[in-house]
Amino acid sequence: MNMDEIFGIRPSTRQLQWKKLEFYGFIHFGMNTMTGREWGMGHEDPALFDPKHLDAEEWVAILKQAGMKAVILTCKHHDGFCLWPSRYTKHSVASSPWKGGKGDVVRDVAEACHKAGLKFGVYLSPWDRTEASYGEGAAYDDFYVNQLTELLTQYGEISCVWLDGANGESPSGKRQQYDWDRYYETIRRLQPPCVISVCGPDIRWVGNEAGHTRREEWSVVPRALQDAEKTAEKSQQTDDPTFARSINSMEEDLGSREAMARYGGEWVWYPAEVNTSIRPGWFYHPEEDGQVRSDRELFDIYLKSVGGNAMFLLNVPPNPDGGIAAPDREVLAGLGRRIQELNDPRLNEGAVWRGSSAASREETAEGLAETVLGRGWRPSASDVEPWVQIVLPEARTFNAVILQEHIEHGQRVEAFELWTSERGGDERNVASGDSGEWRLIGEGSMIGYKKIITLPLMTAQRVKVVFKQYRGYPTLAALRLSHIGE
Repeated sequence: MNMDEIFGIRPSTRQLQWKKLEFYGFIHFGMNTMTGREWGMGHEDPALFDPKHLDAEEWVAILKQAGMKAVILTCKHHDGFCLWPSRYTKHSVASSPWKGGKGDVVRDVAEACHKAGLKFGVYLSPWDRTEASYGEGAAYDDFYVNQLTELLTQYGEISCVWLDGANGESPSGKRQQYDWDRYYETIRRLQPPCVISVCGPDIRWVGNEAGHTRREEWSVVPRALQDAEKTAEKSQQTDDPTFARSINSMEEDLGSREAMARYGGEWVWYPAEVNTSIRPGWFYHPEEDGQVRSDRELFDIYLKSVGGNAMFLLNVPPNPDGGIAAPDREVLAGLGRRIQELNDPRLNEGAVWRGSSAASREETAEGLAETVLGRGWRPSASDVEPWVQIVLPEARTFNAVILQEHIEHGQRVEAFELWTSERGGDERNVASGDSGEWRLIGEGSMIGYKKIITLPLMTAQRVKVVFKQYRGYPTLAALRLSHIGE
């Protein structure tokens, strides 16, 4: 595939809509919460599940305050205990004392999300340590699709199905060969706008569960990465909470020109998701109350993931009583304040955007005044060194620049420079010779959906991004300044 074909690769509508969420929550909750395990053994007594004060609306409110725009619930983990009254197993909330066997955690969380304006997603482990048909081929696939169908038809809009790659042995020593294509077909048919994440074709696992991000996270990558079985091999395979802090090494460079030269196959749009937990483990353990990550650490992961062309999925596990523990709540509130400050629009009030020659009247830099899906700046074909700048009414202090490509046209930018000027005036090319006015403050490579460049605290009236290398032509959907507090 040549360069012209590669820069023509675009996201699907479902990928684009999910990408816009940027930051969302994982809720690991279930039988493991009650037993204190990370991986249950299966066949645990349903009587153990009785969260006296479960309030799904409170869960969602806490995550929304932290800046999250969606919630993914572990409807069934590897132990096989279902958080909804499935017709296909007795190992569910229907056999528990919680709400007299009439409760449905999935419904509670789905309704809370819909009420709060958050998207709702489901995690349904393909591995089931309770179901007798596991490892028996088509019989288990029938069982899994039946449960998947329940989740996709009874709870309104489902925006994501998060497919884990864990694949353990059955009591007889058999392993199930998952019929991924059948699972995908079921999801596409019942919830067409829904993305299929990790062991799926829409959203790519970044490759570790520590919150580590690549220096360059390309959305256009080799099609081979969509091989679900390869993802499964790199998923957590043992009950080891330290996996959440380890880095599973994968290719660091997945999309540069050098990577393209090495890889001779097809390329696809397959954006990355960074997933990690607020605690060492995925499920709640009281002994970890003193090991909750700080809001500063989580914000750093946010800046590198959301600000590095990836999405950020943060796990927050409720306790056995059904509440989110005080240390987690405090950290999430702090994280929410930091994200709100990052996105405070007041620093950019009164600004105007200018750019080098545009391809058409609809693609001028003035359109950057408001980020609108479907709109963006692009230069004319004759523009040798295109640029865009933001001009403030007066000099202001900032320490971050936020850039966004118009990714409806693909991911194109490969190298750029940032320049500042302390005073306003007529727009001029950086190469115009007015070296005393403009100062180089930073350089970068790719941008993608969003790039957050952190800088030393500085004051300027104009900030310019100059595009040095790109595929076909560069685009821009946003150029904003921000002030990040301590």
